[in-house]
Amino acid sequence: MGMHSITVTVNGEKEHLEVPSHMTLLQMLREKLGITGPKNGCSAGECGACTVLLDGEPVNSCMVLAVEVDGHEVVTVEGLAKEGQLTPLQQAFIDYNAVQCGFCTPGILISAEALLERNPHPTEEEIKEALVGNLCRCTGYVRIVKAVQAAAEKGGA
Repeated sequence: MGMHSITVTVNGEKEHLEVPSHMTLLQMLREKLGITGPKNGCSAGECGACTVLLDGEPVNSCMVLAVEVDGHEVVTVEGLAKEGQLTPLQQAFIDYNAVQCGFCTPGILISAEALLERNPHPTEEEIKEALVGNLCRCTGYVRIVKAVQAAAEKGGA
């Protein structure tokens, strides 16, 4: 089990870490940095609960090795709000009651954030397509889609 020195920017903060070869990005975030927004739902890249932005693109952090993010930028749900202010997307999730148990919410917010960054006015179908990798067993997605639409109408992510 070899150790590797990596430098990665996480939520705007440069981090210098020693990580083992087999450690995933999800494990690094939760165990080394104490960032608990990304969840371990399946460890197989199937549920999307661990979704983070890697250089602006949504990825399943359970499927990325920590050594692969050396020199890159990672944003988790904790990094979305700036100066204590919720983003329009986060506020829309509250306003539209798009959260029930909340386990999947961080990953869904990250996927929706990425969508709104590249497409500020998505159609309902584009929203559904962007969220296809995020499983939610509570809400049925209707309120989630409505919240993303509302955020888009208010100026995006």
